[in-house]
Amino acid sequence: MRQPVPELLDTLPPADPRALASRRDLVLINLLMRQRGLMAGALRRMAPPRRLADLGSGDGRFLLSLARRLAPRWPGVEVLVVDRQPCMDTATRDRIRALGWHCEVVAGDVFDVLDGLDADTITANLFLHHFGDDALARLLALAAKKTRAFVACEPRRAPSALAAARLLFLLGCNDVTRHDAPASVRAGFRDRELSHLWPDALNWHLREYRGFPFGHVFAARHV
Repeated sequence: MRQPVPELLDTLPPADPRALASRRDLVLINLLMRQRGLMAGALRRMAPPRRLADLGSGDGRFLLSLARRLAPRWPGVEVLVVDRQPCMDTATRDRIRALGWHCEVVAGDVFDVLDGLDADTITANLFLHHFGDDALARLLALAAKKTRAFVACEPRRAPSALAAARLLFLLGCNDVTRHDAPASVRAGFRDRELSHLWPDALNWHLREYRGFPFGHVFAARHV
């Protein structure tokens, strides 16, 4: 059973030194989990987007890594960096724009943003696990009304992933990351948990599968 709990990074101001260090740790964690490859692989099954909204983007570095992989095949995409406390710096935004993608930062609660969103593709990386099932069902219902493609790459709730999360101290990760990583795994997903929360299985093609080594991928495409 999922166990979502508040994570330390979400409680810290964006400029807090511990938060900055933990976001640097997240770059390494995304690499270890192969999140960029998993997200890009799922997105390539979708139609090229005109506008892509990335939920919970944080400092935007994961979105930048994704743009580096996809921009040659998907030129001119308008991306919306959505976060309650966006902390993308000018350099990251300029690097995304240099790849030929337009970049706009949207600050606000994800439910408020989704309610007024215009995006044909929505992505979420290590974000959905923060929500309990009731809030998550509401989030997915809003997303289904506002887009034609949705891809999420989340932690997989499994003993191997939890063991790996507990060993992050060996890589020098700070106390925030050492707390949040196991918490993320315990709040993660397995089997078809996200598919069961999606509001409309008849008009959408849903795929949900393990993302080797420690990830869980959910992809929804309107048919």
